[in-house]
Formats: sequence, C-alpha cells, structure tokens
Amino acid sequence: EPVLRRAARAAAPAALVPTPVGERRFALSEGSGGGCSELPKYSRSEVGRKVWLSSLSLNPPFSPQIWQSALSTLNPNPTDSCPLYLNYATVAALPSRVSRHNSPSAAQFVTRLVRNCLPGGVHRCIVMVCERSEVFASACALARAFPLFTHRSSASRRTEKKTVTVEFFLVGQNNGPMEVATLKCLASATEGVRLAARIVDTPCSEMNTDNFLEEIKKVGKDLGITPTIIRDEELKERGFGGIYGVGKAALHPPALAVLSHTPDGATQTIAWVGKGIVYDTGGLSIKGKTTMPGMKRDCGGAAAILGAFKATVKQGFKDNLHAVFCLAENAVGPRATRPDDIHVLYSGKTVEINNTDAEGRLILADGVAYACKDLGADIILDMATLTGAQGIATGKYHAAVLTNNEEWEKACVKAGRNCGDLVHPLVYCPELHFSEFTSAVADMKNSVADRDNTPSSCAGLFIASHIGFDWPGVWVHIDIAAPVHAVSVLPLLGHTWGTQTQLLPVLGPSSPEGQE
Repeated sequence: EPVLRRAARAAAPAALVPTPVGERRFALSEGSGGGCSELPKYSRSEVGRKVWLSSLSLNPPFSPQIWQSALSTLNPNPTDSCPLYLNYATVAALPSRVSRHNSPSAAQFVTRLVRNCLPGGVHRCIVMVCERSEVFASACALARAFPLFTHRSSASRRTEKKTVTVEFFLVGQNNGPMEVATLKCLASATEGVRLAARIVDTPCSEMNTDNFLEEIKKVGKDLGITPTIIRDEELKERGFGGIYGVGKAALHPPALAVLSHTPDGATQTIAWVGKGIVYDTGGLSIKGKTTMPGMKRDCGGAAAILGAFKATVKQGFKDNLHAVFCLAENAVGPRATRPDDIHVLYSGKTVEINNTDAEGRLILADGVAYACKDLGADIILDMATLTGAQGIATGKYHAAVLTNNEEWEKACVKAGRNCGDLVHPLVYCPELHFSEFTSAVADMKNSVADRDNTPSSCAGLFIASHIGFDWPGVWVHIDIAAPVHAVSVLPLLGHTWGTQTQLLPVLGPSSPEGQE
C-alpha cells in the first residue's frame, strides 16, 4: 500500500500530518511522532463505531481473540469502553444511532471518551474508526480533548514532550486513501480549534486586550496580512461609542482590529465579527460571586473567528473575507459606564444604558456597522457569548442561530451537523420583539423590558438594528454562550462557507442571568 510520510514538527504541536503507518491515516502530534500496532480487522456492523485508545508500545500485542472478546462486551448506552492489556489500551464504542438534532459523528462523545479513557503515558495512540463523511468532525472533536493552556506545576517539571498519534481507519463504501489536500485541511482545522481553546482558557491577567491584539498580529504575520487597529481615544473620536463605552474603565484600553483577506477575482465580501470581552465583571450592574467565574471565556466569539479566519485563508479562500474583532474588558472603575448614560454608536443611533451587563451587543453593534459601512460586506456574521438565556433556549451543545435569511439558517444547521458543532434556530421576528428596547430619551435601550420574551432573539435583533432590518444583505448571528464552556463552534464557520461558496471544508467552537 502507498505510504504517506512527513515528519511531525515539534514547533507546530497541533499539526495533523500523515504518518508512516499505511494509508487512511493521519497523526495529531504534540511532539515527536511515533507508530502504533495494527488495528485488527472487523466489520462496522459488529457494535457500531469504535475508538481504540492505547499506548504506542504494546509488546507483545494483544491477540485477535482478546480483541473480539472486548468488542463483544461493549454495549454503548450511549457510549461504552473496555480496558485491554492491563489498562495499557482501551476500546470504546460510540452510539450506534443518534437523533436528528445531533451530528452523525457523535462528536461530543468522541471528545468525552478520549478525555476519560485514554491511557496514561508519554507516547499514546488513538485509532478512530469511522466513515469518510465523519472524519472532519471527529478530527476537531479529538483536537478539543488536548488543550494547550495549562499552569499545572507538573507540566513545567515534565522533561519529555507527550505525543499523541491519531489514525483514521475508514469504513463504508468510500474508504480509500485520504488526499494530501484533505490532510492539510484537517491540520488547519485542528490548529484553529486549539488556538481558540487556548485563548478562552487563558485568564485575563495573561489575555487582556493587549495580549489579544498580539494574537491577532501573529495570525496576520503567518498569513502575510497587516491588521487594521483602532483603539482607546481614537475609538471615541471616530464614533465607536459602543466599544469605547464598554472598555474605557479598564487598565488595558479597548480596540477594534480587522484582518482582511482580499484575493484577486473575489465576487463577494464577507465579514465575520467577533465579541472579544476579555473579562466581564458585568460593569456597575455587577455579576455575583457565582456567575462571574468563567467570564474569561467571554471572548469566545472573537477567539473562534481568529482560528477560523486563519484556517480558511490557509485553505485558499476565493472571496473577500474580513475578520473584525471587538475587544474590551468590561471593568468597574471611576470611568465605567453608568446605567442611564446614553452612547452614540457607530451606526449613528443612540442607546440608553439600562444594564451595563448587556455590553456584548454594544460592541458588536459597532462591529457590524463598521463591516457594513466601511468594508462593504454583502454577508455579515457575528459570533458571541451573548446571553445566558441561550443555554436555556438551545442548551449546552447547540449554539443558537438568528438570521434574516431562511436559506442561511438551514445552511448553518446542516453545517453544524456535518462538523459536530451543533446549531439550532432562534425566532426571527423583529416586528414583534424589537419593541422590548423602547426608550423615552434615546433611539433604544440596550436591555429588554421583559426577560420572558425570547431574550436571546431580542439581543440578536439589537445588533441587527444597527445595520437595519431592511438591509438587503445576509446577516447571521451565532450565540455560543453555553457551548463556549463545553465545545468549540469554530468548525461551524468554514463548513457553512464551504456549503455556500464551494470552499474545501475547513473550520466551518455563562451566567443564567445575562451572559454579557
């Protein structure tokens, strides 16, 4: 059989690369590479899809009889596992069937099984048995199981880098070798997933607005793009009242940053706008002691868009693509925005502040208005950890999508099932819901009058109002308030755009009372 060979570079710890162990394989390496023993043959119908987790050196390897015995013990409900060879190896089963609102890849279970069942050791191996259509989602799910950020003292004392080799064993009709282009796509995808996860895992003491801008500059340098950056008092002078008003009290000033990919021959312009609240105290409408922890992840929308932009551009995206990052820390201090203050946003509309903990929509309103007015976008997608109500509406595993275009709503749901980052629609009905923001002294308030009237939809409508409900382009809003704590919605973006623009499929990963 033809063998694909390439060394895994330690400088690129998240790289997915072909391994010298035969066709239908690739490796996810955290350090030096390695090989693992051959997977015994079996039929997909035996007990559903399997994940085989082992250390690299099983000598002697276990026999086919032990393998078959292990398979016969598996009774997935929804998953199951069986240790092999004195816990040096484990075979695990994924659900045989999933419901219509889940991904056929069962991606969430993949991540969970790997975290719980992977044997210890420095050099480890995962063999993923699946159909070709499930490879992308499974690769992203596996990448989530190996986060990059840690401050555990044991990690600093470790002298040898850990290595995890991942192989895909394809079953079903289309089980031939994977093309090199597909392997590169998977490498870009998993690198982006882990970049986004590292950013949201890092505390604000190390990931403030200055640090986030450095991450943006690094991605820009890798892609040959110089970012546009507007920050601090320049935001105020240029009319970005939302971003400036939210972030002006923090030690590190707020910023609007833009990475722009403008290839020759582009036929449309797309803007991705990310909420980058590096920490959210709630402002003067301050969060409680149980709802504030975890708010380092309030920059999840911007982190996901940064990883997705990097992966998408590396895959040779053919249209204009702008990544707009709205960065601020919602801090408490003498300069903090007060309830009753009125801000003039970049759209020119005035907003009466009645809840400083509804800040995400303010910065995104500036971001989408900039994408519309200055970038001339035909399609605008904003992504944010916006509302605690999202978790109530669509749950921990399904991001919420709100859009003015029914076809794009369907495309997002389909992309979510294909890539494992699930999405479910919210009600889009501005004529019934936007009146929740009525103000006697400004164009609108920033928080709803009635929290029982679909607050997640209303929060999205607030953002859309700053480009206008009659805007002829496509607007898509993705609320990831709950999934940011459990999954990465980053693959959704590339899969959505892959559906719409024939891009090779790449990346497209809260408090109960107001995530913002």
